[in-house]
Amino acid sequence: MADEEIRPARAADVPVVAEVVDAAFRPYIERIGRVPQPMEEDHAANVAAGKVFVTGDPVTGLVVVEAFDDHLFLDTIAVRPAAHGRGVGRRLLRFVDAHARTLGLPEVRLYTNALMWENQRIYPKYGYELVERRVDGPYDRVHYRKRLL
Repeated sequence: MADEEIRPARAADVPVVAEVVDAAFRPYIERIGRVPQPMEEDHAANVAAGKVFVTGDPVTGLVVVEAFDDHLFLDTIAVRPAAHGRGVGRRLLRFVDAHARTLGLPEVRLYTNALMWENQRIYPKYGYELVERRVDGPYDRVHYRKRLL
């Protein structure tokens, strides 16, 4: 598993991207009281824009990223529940760091829903520092960044 390729998603991957995101985020619906934003994204548009990278055959995990002038935004990281604990998320996070460096960007930023407690324990273990907690519309979000330089 450690040497599985992480590659740009293709149009043919859109159904499985939606499936993995759904499987990863569906358990949070009851806890946060609404559908998590990644489940409502236009996966086809994100894939077409080159923002989605997948790993596994069949796909077990993915990231959705967007480059800005001063950072890489990690919009979504999703791993099939059946693949939890197998290092998929860790490899995807390392990929995001490497991708940001390749683009010459000094940091990665992300946010997670404040009620997704698991994420708030994970991100600091990978070098992310808490920036702020902010309500964005219906979402209570905890914002993080990781400086790469």
